[in-house]
Parts: sequence; structure tokens; C-alpha cells
Amino acid sequence: MMVSHGLYGTLWILLCFGLFLSEDLQISGPTNGAVGGSVVFAPVIPPNTSFITVQWSFGSTLILTGPPDSPIIVSAYRDRVSFDRNTFALELWNLRLEDSGIYRLTVLTSDGEQLTGETSLVFENITNVRVIGPEESLIEGESSANFSSEGTGIITSVQWMKDNRPLSPSNSIIFSSDHRSVSISPVQRSDSGEYQCTYRNPASSQTAKPVRLIINYGPEDVSVKGEDVVDLGVRVSLSCSAKSEPSASFSWKFNETDTNVTTDTFTINETDFTHSGDYICTASNNVTKRSASHKHALLVKEGGEGGEGGGLSSGAIAGIVIGVLVAVAGICGLTVYLTKTKKIPKINLGQHEPARGAAQSRQEPDLNYADISHFQKAGERVNLGNTSESSTEYAEVKPGGKSRAPPPPYGHQSRIKPSCAQVRT
Repeated sequence: MMVSHGLYGTLWILLCFGLFLSEDLQISGPTNGAVGGSVVFAPVIPPNTSFITVQWSFGSTLILTGPPDSPIIVSAYRDRVSFDRNTFALELWNLRLEDSGIYRLTVLTSDGEQLTGETSLVFENITNVRVIGPEESLIEGESSANFSSEGTGIITSVQWMKDNRPLSPSNSIIFSSDHRSVSISPVQRSDSGEYQCTYRNPASSQTAKPVRLIINYGPEDVSVKGEDVVDLGVRVSLSCSAKSEPSASFSWKFNETDTNVTTDTFTINETDFTHSGDYICTASNNVTKRSASHKHALLVKEGGEGGEGGGLSSGAIAGIVIGVLVAVAGICGLTVYLTKTKKIPKINLGQHEPARGAAQSRQEPDLNYADISHFQKAGERVNLGNTSESSTEYAEVKPGGKSRAPPPPYGHQSRIKPSCAQVRT
């Protein structure tokens, strides 16, 4: 009895060591797993003999053991594993990161032979992640952009980003069911930027290099900056701009005639009157095949307002007008003042007004002059002097008095060089 017990002990020890030393069962692997998923471990060729016991273990942890028809599953795995007694396959589900490691199958045949095999479960690190973007030119409002991604390893999630911010689905942004591709249709200029994606699993993650997306548009909002009115003989520059991707090219026309200027600036070194007219800037986009124009009117004038030659500003003109009005008001006020204070005599109408008192009659009568170059007498015209010479004769006439000198005799021309003949009536 003592020998028999010693022999059984030795066999048991050999069996235990054999679990680690023999690998007679080939099990496929290693097996890649994903958190939350499931895997199946099974011999490539199931043994074709009768068995006494079967055992599956994870490292040093026992999963199940016992007769193939009714093995006992340990409590830690009772709700996570199943065993196929025909193929000896072990299925493990609801995987966790801590499930990665070595899994071993050991069987003991009815002939006392021990067979073993092992495999491994790994959560593979993700590598070689990249994004493949569109290669053709994209035009705003017309084109669609399609991105795809790829990488190696078990992928549990994919996150897309634009300019390092999460990219969310919308009416124009559509993701595939596995999120490994995305489509944007139609593209807008706001879609321009850098696109990339990140692959993840519980063991690792990797982000692809960004792919830059350029949306072509325009030209639009064409404008010309420069003077509207300039002086004669000055230098003038007109600058044209437009919103466009890629940058627009420019051409200029003057009064509908090509000028051969193909830059964004049109320069006139010295203006003359022939430079007045309409300057038309046309912006063109070689990718979108679109163009747009803007017309700018320029007037060249001598002493032109608003040009580079200068001129009075509106403020200066307003100041001058106000100054003139103040001066006119001052002159009018001064005139009224001097008139009322009799420092400026009033106009005397003498012969048309009666005498106004004795004081006025004693004053020297005002002089009144009359043209006496022609008199009418007895129905005949009386001429004084040579009628070929045009002259005007004046006589001093005082109402109610006598002439200081008799009228000149008939036929005699009285010429007064600067003075006048005085006649009193």
C-alpha cells in the first residue's frame, strides 16, 4: 500500500509538471480581442481518444476542470465562458483588458497520457493609421469631399477631427456606420482645414497625420480703391481687390478698351485730361473659371477737388462762407449807423421837393444839371455848335432864381472841358 500511494503521488507530480512541459495539442493563436467582445480557443485537431479529465486555465488561474461531459466552471468565469465537449473549445465573452495573457488546455487520457496546448489573447496595439482624402480640386457649392481611413489592430472606436476639434455629423457631413469614412457634400469654404482621425482600443490609440482640404471659390466682392477726382499732372494709383481661393488674377480696361495691365494696381504717373473716364478691374479665378468686375470713375480737372493736388476741404469752404456772411452783415450795420448819424448825406431831390422852412431856403441851393445841347424853338430844331461832335452840355439850374449867365447865342457851341455852364432860371 505504501508503494502504491508513493507511485500515485509520483504520477500526479509528473502530470502537474507535464501541464507545463508538454504541448501535444495545437491551438490556433495568438488571438486578438476587443473589450466587450468574445473569443474562442480550440485545438486545431481535437483528440480522438477517451479522456478522464479536461482542464482550461488562464495563467495560474483555473477556469474549468473535470470530466469532459460535465466540467466544473469556477465562479469567477461562470457567467463568461462556455465549453464544447466535442471540440474542447472554450469561448470567453465580455472581454476585459485584464483577460490578455496565456490560455492553456490540459487533458488526461484513459491511457494515462497527458496532452497540453496553449494560446494567447492580446489587445493589439494600433499602428499605421492614415487618412486618405480627395485629390481633385474642390469648388464651393459644386464638389463633394470623401475621406477614408485605415490602420492595423483591433479598432474599437474612431474619432474624426477638423482643425483639432471633433467633427460632428450634419446635413452635409455624413459618417459611415463604422466611422472609418466621412463624406462632405456639397463643400463650402468653411470646410477648408485639416482633417484627421484617431483609432482607439483599450490597449492603445493612434492619430493619423492630418490631410489638408482646400475649397476653391470666388472671385467675389471685387472693389477698387483710389481717388475719384484728381488735379491735372499728379500721380494716381487705383488698387483692385477680391475675395478668392486661389488668389485672383487681374486685368484692367479703360473706357471698355484693354490696357494690358495685369496687376492689382493701375498707376498713372502724370494725369492729363485724357485720363478721365471709367476704369474697369476684372478679377478671375483659374480654378473655378469664374470672374467678376468693378467700375471706378476718375475725373481729371485743373485744380480738381479731392485729388492729390489738394483743394479746400468742406470745413474750409464752410468757414469761408460763414466769414463772408459775417462781413456783409457788418458792412450793412455800419452803413445804417452812419446814415442815421448823418455822417453820410442823403440823396437830395432838390427840384422835386418844396422848400422845408426858412433854414433850408437860406442854404446854398443844390446844383442840378440838365442837358441843353438841343433846344426846340418855334418848331425848329436849334443846334449848339458843330453837330458832328457828340457832346453833352450842362447848365446849373436853381429853382426860383435867375441864371448866373445868359444862354449862349444861337450857333455858338459852348464846350465845357471839365466844368459846366451855369444857368439860373
